Amino acid sequence: MHIQWQKPGVLTLTKFTTDSKMGKLKVTQVRSIIGRPEHQRKILKALGLRKISHSVEHDNNPVINGMIAKVSHLVKVEEI
Repeated sequence: MHIQWQKPGVLTLTKFTTDSKMGKLKVTQVRSIIGRPEHQRKILKALGLRKISHSVEHDNNPVINGMIAKVSHLVKVEEI
């Protein structure tokens, strides 16, 4: 089962329920958390993002994809 969502200018992410070939994602914070709700701040912290232009790598799995979907307006995602 493949579920896709898309935002203009950002990589289209695909959620896989079971797939042994899941790759890596590079997540970069591009917008500030100033004035954002607390749950969005907590999601960025859970992703390991601290400040604008900070990047982290994560496995491409449903948990990370769900977190990215919640803060997609604050981050840029690239497939590695």
